[in-house]
Amino acid sequence: MPRLSPLSRCHMPFNDNHIEPSSVATVRRLPIEFTGSGSEYFRIWIVNLLLLLVTLGLYWPWAKVRRQRYFWGNTLVDGDPLGFHGDPKQMFKGWVLVGVLFVLYNWASSFSAVASLVAFVALAALWPALWRSSMAFRMGNTSWRGLRFRFVGSLRDAYLAHLPPFLVVLPMVLLTFAIPEDPEQAPPEWVMASFGGAFVLLVLTLPWLLWRMKAYQHRHYALGPLQTDFRASVGSFYLLAIKPFLLFAGVMGLIALYVVTSFGSADALGGLLGEMMWVLPVLVVGFWVLMFLGIGPWITTRLQNLVWTKTGNGQMRFISQLRFRDMLWMSIKNGLLIGITLGLYWPFAKVAMARLRLEAVHVRTVTDMQALLAAEHDRPAEAAGDAAGDFFGLDVGL
Repeated sequence: MPRLSPLSRCHMPFNDNHIEPSSVATVRRLPIEFTGSGSEYFRIWIVNLLLLLVTLGLYWPWAKVRRQRYFWGNTLVDGDPLGFHGDPKQMFKGWVLVGVLFVLYNWASSFSAVASLVAFVALAALWPALWRSSMAFRMGNTSWRGLRFRFVGSLRDAYLAHLPPFLVVLPMVLLTFAIPEDPEQAPPEWVMASFGGAFVLLVLTLPWLLWRMKAYQHRHYALGPLQTDFRASVGSFYLLAIKPFLLFAGVMGLIALYVVTSFGSADALGGLLGEMMWVLPVLVVGFWVLMFLGIGPWITTRLQNLVWTKTGNGQMRFISQLRFRDMLWMSIKNGLLIGITLGLYWPFAKVAMARLRLEAVHVRTVTDMQALLAAEHDRPAEAAGDAAGDFFGLDVGL
């Protein structure tokens, strides 16, 4: 096997249909299987739930480790399971850190508008580092065939990925200063217009913002000398968003038309409360069904296929072939059974969904993975925990 430089993206191009290896390379397919069962995970889930209740939530990091180890250990890539090696004590520190940050933010928000703005900026300044730390912790504590994965995204790139969302949301935060403190006093018209414009800007840029986040994540996964690249374009994210956006806008437009035509006059407003006693529940249920049975499964399917099929490099890449009808049926089935059992079917639903989504993915590679991993094991070991020890070595649950 040719020698690979550390963290090589292997600049051989790939497209939607195949890897483009050298003429003598053989493409191998590495299947992904999930062997977990609902009954096994139910026992873990019910114990975790009871201990969380007894400890008032303090058991959360240990519960998360048990859950991760079960799901990782039952995820087989080419017949070998993943391993999770996270330390719940480190995860507890991260959990406490994030909890303290949000308590301070809420306290500052109730203290004064200026304190709220300062807290928002401070939290936004720290958030990219925490986000990167969480991914480094999770990847650094995940292994396959004895070799740890790594997340190699830089802190600078994490801040660059988060800067546009911060700049888009900041005007909405600043506009809150112009809202009167008296709830009976209406905000000025220019404030409402500006707030509406900022919200429209946020909606229009959401696909771009999501693309930036996914690009940062999927360009920096590494195993041994291999590092992934991400070839999805911004336009593909906008194309993905068009259908659910048009469906959502159409439903909202019909609701608005119904309200205007039914209660457009002052005389008709008198019957609004009585009418809404039955209209509002119908609208809420209809909206939930639309999101749960239509938009949600469709976005999940298309986003998984887009993101993972565009992740890889010239020697190894992922292929996701999740089908919408399978996702739709699973969502309906899980939703009904969770409702009928008053939530007790939840662990079975999680296992079924994990199996559906994981087994829709496989890996194509022209690299002899066994030889690559053997070569990596022969290299001098790096300091333990370096990959997972970035920024306090904490998992903040992001």
